[in-house]
Parts: sequence; structure tokens; C-alpha cells
Amino acid sequence: MIWRRRTGYLLWTAAAVLAAIAWSGWFASMHLAGERSPVDRIEEPLADLRLLAAGPLPPPATVAIVAIDDATVASQGGYPLHRERLAALVRAIRAAGARALAIDLLLVDPTTPEADAALAGALAEIPTVIAAAGQFDRGIPAQSGFPATAGELWPLPAFVQAASVGFANVVTDAAGTPRHLPLVFDTARGPMPGFALRAVGLYDGADPVLARETVATRRATVPLDLGWNLPLRIHGPARTIETVGAAGVLAGNGGVLVGRVAVIGVTATAVGDTFPTPFDPVTPGVEILANGIANLLDGTGLVRDGRVRHVDAAAAVLLAAGGVALVALLPLTAGLVTAAGAVFLWIGATFVLFGEGIWLSAGLPLAAALPPIGIAVLARQMHDRRVTGRLADAERALRRFQPPALARRIARDPQFLREPVEQPAAILFIDLSGFTSRSEELGPLRTRTFLKEFHTIVVEETAARHGVVLNFMGDGAMTVFGVPDATRETAEEALATAFALARQVGTWLRTAAGASGGNGVRLGLHYGTVVLSRLGHDAHQQITVSGDNVNVASRLMEVAKAHEATLAVSAELLDALDKGLAGFGEPDAVERVDIRGRRQPITVALWRRGGRGPEKPPPAHAPT
Repeated sequence: MIWRRRTGYLLWTAAAVLAAIAWSGWFASMHLAGERSPVDRIEEPLADLRLLAAGPLPPPATVAIVAIDDATVASQGGYPLHRERLAALVRAIRAAGARALAIDLLLVDPTTPEADAALAGALAEIPTVIAAAGQFDRGIPAQSGFPATAGELWPLPAFVQAASVGFANVVTDAAGTPRHLPLVFDTARGPMPGFALRAVGLYDGADPVLARETVATRRATVPLDLGWNLPLRIHGPARTIETVGAAGVLAGNGGVLVGRVAVIGVTATAVGDTFPTPFDPVTPGVEILANGIANLLDGTGLVRDGRVRHVDAAAAVLLAAGGVALVALLPLTAGLVTAAGAVFLWIGATFVLFGEGIWLSAGLPLAAALPPIGIAVLARQMHDRRVTGRLADAERALRRFQPPALARRIARDPQFLREPVEQPAAILFIDLSGFTSRSEELGPLRTRTFLKEFHTIVVEETAARHGVVLNFMGDGAMTVFGVPDATRETAEEALATAFALARQVGTWLRTAAGASGGNGVRLGLHYGTVVLSRLGHDAHQQITVSGDNVNVASRLMEVAKAHEATLAVSAELLDALDKGLAGFGEPDAVERVDIRGRRQPITVALWRRGGRGPEKPPPAHAPT
């Protein structure tokens, strides 16, 4: 039966582990494919938290922002800037020593021919990329692996001829926080570079080289996420990247632009697009693009390529399956602590590595592992309750065949009495006189009832005074006091029980069915060292006491019979009483008697009618 239960539990564990693998594998497959899933709702705030924990990056030395800020709008008479003033700004940026120019403005509407021509002429004087924007329809699949536009907003043809074009779209999460910059777009005019990628090519003087999962610039090889997306790492709050107002550049204060990519964009209040970031809830779009350019040029972006995603997937499956196995196979508390520790150790590792620029997923293991582990914990608790219930039933059954004090000790310590123990104890034997003739009169069934009533009295009176009934022998019983733990009042409890049994059994015999005038009870009580041990085969054992003192206690019943007494108590027991016979009454006689099988006689106190003894059990006390 135990083998079957164990096999069934192992099969249940295997099924639970397989279910955990299936659950985590489902999330892992979506993660590997780059599909949005409920995991993103967990991962996004955790990514923000890790970015804040890692702290801001130093300002990049390769990028500066020329801001069309509130001061510029006020000084230039409003927004948008006139094309001729924008042309003057471009020339001022070139004169300040900028190496390349990126304009985050949608120059899609014509103005006057003279103004548009002036701006086109200025754009031709410095390597420049101007922004285009894509419109997207989720129903249109990306056949080439990168974002496919459903429509585009292109700069005017005159500007396209004078400068390069890059798409300035940003990939955000559900909360609007920028996460990726696409580096290539599938448009109606064919594949087109992203705004940041084109700006880097102009700065380097050579186009970056796109590989399967990387982009190589002259300064760094940058890992990319799926679909040639650059994972963004925001440098810090607004204006972390060197920023100068456009009005200041027009006034000749553009020294910070020397040797850099100058990114023109709008930061004026209520003008232009803004994004929330962990560092700043209102970040102008030009700063997001400038961060992307810096990530590409300096290699400061986050690493989240195919290898990282595969590590995420493997960790999710291992944590889910391993956590379920730990909860199922280890003790519940140890398994749960170990499984939870492994999950949170992984979370801690993602925080540490995020600071090093490696974006491992914290949300995926949580979503993949916690539900299966939680279900496994509930199932384990239910299983343990059933096992505990079976053990409780087994303990209750054990107590039917072992004295309660010994059953509790065995349940608490299964190794109890693996080796025999010598200890002092009081041994009390009780026997009914005239039982043979009585059983003949009663017959088998009524005899059983008669004996059960007798045994009940013996157990109740013995247990009330911390004694243990070790054996029933038909119409007799052997009880022991001081087992499994000795007490100061062991001898007193034994003698009080002897008097109580003489009194209670005598009363019962006078009223019990089948009792006759010849019915009586004899008791023998002795004190000394005994051997407490397990006897029997390894597969079937009984706890008992043995030794010469047990034999002496048994022979004292013969002494009581020979002297027509109810109770025979050895002098050794009387000597062990703390307060002597106070409360018990004096014996009817004290005799020096021979004990069958022993050479030396012993002194015995005899009570003819059982004495009076204390009416109530002695108070409970702690064992010594």
C-alpha cells in the first residue's frame, strides 16, 4: 500500500512538472517570437524600476540637442519657425562646428518658394537627416521582419534632394514609455532607415552595417532585438544630454556642438510630442531620438538579443519546473523557501545585470513560475493534510494497542527504545480471584464483557496517576509507574493507584453481573530498577519491562493470597515514598516473607481489606 501511494505521488509530481513546463513554455515561445503577452504588463514596470536602480548614465560626448524651447519661440515670434529662420539656424549649427545634423521636424508642408529654397540650400551645406513618419496598421504583417508602414509622411521633395531621410517612429509600451527604436522600415518606397541609424551614418561618414542581430558602426558593434530594433537605454531625466536653445545658437552660442551630432527638436511647452520615462514623466521626443543616437554611437544601449531571450526562456522553464519539483519532493517549507529563493535570486540577477546593460526578463520567470508553484503548494498542502489525517488515524489506532503515554512518545520519537534503558520504576500487578469458575458460569461472550469492564477500571485508575498498563493477562494486568519518564512521586502514585484499584474493583465486583461471594482482588506492588525495552521481532515488537524486580512484584500477589490480604507492598516501595504512609493508613501487618525463586526474603506490608488510601488522584506534576 505504501509503495502504491509513493508511486502515485511520484506520478502526480511528474504530471505537475510537465504541466509547469507546458505553461512556462507557452510564455517562453511568445517571448522568443517577440509577441506581446501578459508578461509585458509585469516586465515593463520592473524594467523601469531596474533603470532607476541602475541610475543615470553620464552625458554622451557625441550628441547635443538644439532645442526650439520657450525662449526660442518667444524670440522668433511663435511656432513653427519660419523656414528662412530655420535655414539660418542650420547654417549657425554648421558654423558652430557640428559634424552632422538631425532635424526632428516634419517638413511636409510647403511655404513660400523662396523660404523653402533657402532651407534646402542650407541643408545641402552639412550632412543632414530630416524626419519622416510612418503610419501603421496592426493588420498588415511585416513580410521583411521589420515594421511595415500603412502610410508615410515624407518631407518636401526639395528637402529630400538636399538631405537624407530617416523615419523617427518610436516603439512604446502600453503606458507610452519608449522601449525600442526601429532601425529599418518597410515603406511604399522600399526599405528605409530609421532616423537614428541615418544620423549615425552621417556622423561616421559611412553607413552602418546591419547583420542578423547586430549593427556595426565605426565605433561599436551594437546587439539588436528582434526585427532590427534597438533596445533604448535612457541616459537620465530631461536635459541630461547637452542641450542648447536654438535662440542661443542663432546668437553665436553654439560652442557645445563642436564635433557632435546636433539634433534639432521642439521642447517648448505644449508643442511637439512628449513621452513618459522612468526619470521624467514629460520627456520631449527629440530627447528620445537623441538617446537612441547616443546608444548607437557609444554602445550604451541595452542588450536584448536572441541569446538573451533564449536565456530568459530557459530560466522561465527551469524555475517553473524546478520550483514545482522542489515543492513536491522536499518538505513543504524547505521546498517553498528554496523555490521562492531561486525565483528571487533570478530577479536579483536581472537587477545587477541591467546595470551592466543586459536586459534579462524579470517578468517572464514570475509569470511562468509563480502560478505553477502556487498551485503545487496548494496541492501539496492538501496532500499533507491527507497524510497527516492518515497518520493521526494511525496514531489513534496505535494508542488502542499501546498505552497513550508510550504512543505519544513513539509518534514523537520513532527511535524510542532502539536500545534498552535501565531506570527505577514501581511495578503493580493485579489479579481477580475465582475468575476460572466465574468464566465457566458466564460463558465466552459475557466473560468478554466482564473482563472489558475490569480492564476499563484498571486503565482509568492507572492513567489518572500517570501510570502505564503494559499488559493484560486475562483476569490480571501489569502496570508500571515512572515510564517512560520517572517523577518524584512515582512511588506515591503507584501506592495510591493500588488502593484505588482495591476500592474500585471491590465495589464493582459487588455489583457486576456474574459476581459471587468468592470474588476478590489481589495486588502486589514493588519498587526497583527495571529494564525498559522493545521485545519481539523487528517487524512486530512490544514495549515492556523486565528484570528481577518485575518477578518480585508478580510474586507479591502470591504473598497476598497466602496471608489472606488484598494488597502486598514491598518495603522498597515504602522506602521510596517521600512522606511515608501519611494519607494511606497503617498496614494490617508487616511480615518478613520468602519469595519463590529468590534466596533472600523481603519485608512486605499487608493490607487485608485494601486500606483506605487517598480518595482522589495526586496532583499532576512535571517529570524529573
